[in-house]
Amino acid sequence: MVNDPILTVEEVGEYLKIPKQTLYLWARTGAIPAVKVGKHWRFKRSSIDIWIEEKEKESQHKI
Repeated sequence: MVNDPILTVEEVGEYLKIPKQTLYLWARTGAIPAVKVGKHWRFKRSSIDIWIEEKEKESQHKI
């Protein structure tokens, strides 16, 4: 099994360099891949990396 870390809002915010409040909004609206465990949002590192790559491709197509 591949080690795929589960990240908290704080960790993803630090990784993406964005505020936690932005992440909460994106998670609630489905704009970023996330899972709610009880009252806490969790993120798979690999899903975040894939999401970043997809966003990068989208932005390149807009140029």
